[in-house]
Amino acid sequence: MLFEPYTGKSLTLKNRIVMAPMTRARNPNGIPNEMNALYYRQRTNAGLIITEGTSISPTASGVLHIPGLFTPEQVEGWKLVTSAAHAAGSKIFTQLWHVGRVSHTTNQPGGIAPVSASNIQAAHSHAWGYDENGREAFVTCAVPVALTTAGVKAVVQDFANAAANAVKAGFNGVELHGANGYLIEQFLNPFVNNRSDEYGGSIVNRSRFLLEAIDACIANIGAEKVAIRLTPYGGLHEMPHYDELEATYQYLATELGKRNIAYIHIMDQQSRGSFALPEGFMERFRQQYNGVIILAGGMNREKAEQYLSAGIIDLAAWGEPFIANPDLTERLKNNWPLNPPDRALHYGGAAHGYTDYPEYEATL
Repeated sequence: MLFEPYTGKSLTLKNRIVMAPMTRARNPNGIPNEMNALYYRQRTNAGLIITEGTSISPTASGVLHIPGLFTPEQVEGWKLVTSAAHAAGSKIFTQLWHVGRVSHTTNQPGGIAPVSASNIQAAHSHAWGYDENGREAFVTCAVPVALTTAGVKAVVQDFANAAANAVKAGFNGVELHGANGYLIEQFLNPFVNNRSDEYGGSIVNRSRFLLEAIDACIANIGAEKVAIRLTPYGGLHEMPHYDELEATYQYLATELGKRNIAYIHIMDQQSRGSFALPEGFMERFRQQYNGVIILAGGMNREKAEQYLSAGIIDLAAWGEPFIANPDLTERLKNNWPLNPPDRALHYGGAAHGYTDYPEYEATL
């Protein structure tokens, strides 16, 4: 099943393999260029490509050198990437990203504090900004400022504006980053969200920001072009587990199901050194959600085929293996060995460690 074409909901793909979003930080001016287009073109053996997290506004970033989707120049730059993907027969979504409190004053315009659901610092997490000597470094996340109620609605509009820009740039759709401890998940988690307005307290209120952002994007570009990534039970960036965790994601499954979005992309964070999805979670989620489900995190061919055959997921995603293996689909299909990635080259830099990983060459 993995290598066969897929048609479901609004997606028609040449196979069921997805390239997951991965930060690569190759754009000091925030504008995608020909090098980015080459990187994604090399990986168009995936049926669906999801780009690196893309900043929705000047205040959304916690990583230096990432691209955005809030200026005309950025839209033009992304057209190089989408054209390359479409020329090779792949569909491409961009991931819309607001990091919230996982940021630093040096990532923010004018050195202002980052924003979050509350003023609770991610004191043991790091952003990639500038240290006290002005050098690029991983720096402790700054104390955030809680968004006002009006401020939350402004960020919702930033998501919607970025979605409209994505379509202008030629993307087939957008994936909201609701995972890994970033802003949307900061609202979901009651240990990080201590608000007393309409965005805090109950499951319904804590889910409101996520659903309003989804609805605003749907209003701008249509439900078939809107998706979201979630990390239930993940712990990255200090997301403690809470009693209503499973109930929260069951509620989201129901509400997102009503909206007929393109897909829900779930990541198992065990592959990132965090908590694993509990046994049976994916099966329970499938019972609540009849739309397209993508699963990423520690994926291999055997696991993907097993989950696809059981109907638990519709598409399988790989992240880091795509960095070092531009021809990953062929390697999986033929059981060829994988290149190991050089993690020192993941973030920043130029072509080395980005577009120069070799394809497999069979030795005679």
